[in-house]
Amino acid sequence: MPKEKLAEIPYAGWTEHYSAGFIKTLGILELLAAAGLILPAALDIAPVMVPVTAACWILLMVGAMITHFRNGEAKVMALNLIYLAVAAFVASGRF
Repeated sequence: MPKEKLAEIPYAGWTEHYSAGFIKTLGILELLAAAGLILPAALDIAPVMVPVTAACWILLMVGAMITHFRNGEAKVMALNLIYLAVAAFVASGRF
């Protein structure tokens, strides 16, 4: 999705402050995180990657919360906090 079109989505105004390459990198990281949370355990290949990925997802959500705080988007911060809590639950259960 082009950066300009993404900026039109509610609570995506933060995209105006970052380059298109950075936004695409974040999208790729999120897709890799989803795969890293599901595939290792489902395929029983390197299951230690699940808690490592969950810990990295926690860091990603902290960064997202900081970004949304700077833009005054408290509703999105709450959603990021829920994602962070789920990732912390997965990381603590798998470690």
